[in-house]
Amino acid sequence: MNTNDWPYSAAGDLSPRREAFPRYMDTAGENPRGLHATELLTGRRGWTLESLNKAAFDPHLPAFARLIPLLVQAYDQAPASEPLKNRLRDQVATLRTWDDRWATDSAPTSLAVFWGEDLWADSAPLAKAAKMSVYDWMANRTSPHQKLHALATASDRLTKDFGRWRTPWGEINRYQRLDDTIAPHFDDAKRSLPVPFTSAQWGSLASFGAHRYPDTKRYYGSSGNSFVAAVEFGPKVRAVAVTAGGESGHLGSSHFTDQVERYRSGDLRPVYFYPEDLTGHVARRYHPGGPSLAEPQDTTR
Repeated sequence: MNTNDWPYSAAGDLSPRREAFPRYMDTAGENPRGLHATELLTGRRGWTLESLNKAAFDPHLPAFARLIPLLVQAYDQAPASEPLKNRLRDQVATLRTWDDRWATDSAPTSLAVFWGEDLWADSAPLAKAAKMSVYDWMANRTSPHQKLHALATASDRLTKDFGRWRTPWGEINRYQRLDDTIAPHFDDAKRSLPVPFTSAQWGSLASFGAHRYPDTKRYYGSSGNSFVAAVEFGPKVRAVAVTAGGESGHLGSSHFTDQVERYRSGDLRPVYFYPEDLTGHVARRYHPGGPSLAEPQDTTR
């Protein structure tokens, strides 16, 4: 059973009952991505293909909606003698008014992600040893000073790597596909494109698992959303989908990166399910034993 969350809320009121199963059935606890899905789906009716597609790219980040107020509280309650009080005034002010939503032009997203990663690195081993959720440990077991220190570290790293701590998220979080090697590699000096959504770690439904590599400062994604689809079953099937980058693994193919814009914007392509759907979209036809027949190609797909 794989629900991308603990199983006890995966099917709403019809989910398995936690008390009916041994502890080992779930050792991680509920995660922010599951909370986000529950938040969007509970009590909603009248879903359409379009509204479901839109919901899949909702920018809310529940992990930060929980954690950032605790950071702000730590700052507000810190005594004037706290060395970080004056140093972090602007950073805390930025996060205090943030709406906890990712966006390409959002500097608070960058600051929150870098802060979260630093606090996570310190918290994860301790939470694992205590058999606790890392999110619970970050919220309840880290001290106010630890929260503030992690913000200072995040701010310093942003400034060192990108020249300013107010760096928009899209300047950091990038899609890049340089060639057709199986093991991806990345280069800050070469062309890349901004991706607005974060890792699912912070509760984003649209997931872009990106991080720094040994020779990069920018984050490049190599996990998360790889194939996304929404399907409507009715008198006729309708569906939309997208593949990360493109369907082809051949560098010279027009389909190597032709889905990047749809991937990062959430504008999923139509799925051609019926023969009539293919009209105007066929590049070539092939019948076993016969020649491959090229046809005029519609490049607006």
